[in-house]
Amino acid sequence: QVQLVESGGGLVQAGGSLRLSCAASGRTFRTRAMGWFRQAPGKEREFVAGISWSGGRTYYADSVKGRFTIARNNAGNTWYLQMNSLKPEDTAVYYCAADATAGWDTVRLRINEYDHWGQGTQVTVSS
Repeated sequence: QVQLVESGGGLVQAGGSLRLSCAASGRTFRTRAMGWFRQAPGKEREFVAGISWSGGRTYYADSVKGRFTIARNNAGNTWYLQMNSLKPEDTAVYYCAADATAGWDTVRLRINEYDHWGQGTQVTVSS
């Protein structure tokens, strides 16, 4: 069993920054590729950013490229999403997810490729 807990969400003005964290506990050897997703009201959950087990490969949705940065600290079983230049359209519940089977340099992009999910943290960007 793997538990993922997100933190760092909140209310911020447009142009501001937030840093989300995701802490893993339990069978953390099952947290290989990691990702961040988000879901806005009335919309489907969408991919935001992903990082390989090695930490050497990352991938971003076009909507956040250049503004968001994903990182990981394997020793501490913690993953991060630094969000800068936030826009009102970034408002959503943000979820971290872990994949248990990815290779060392594989980035997962699809929801159904992830095995474990956190409960989510709300990010609200005011205009």
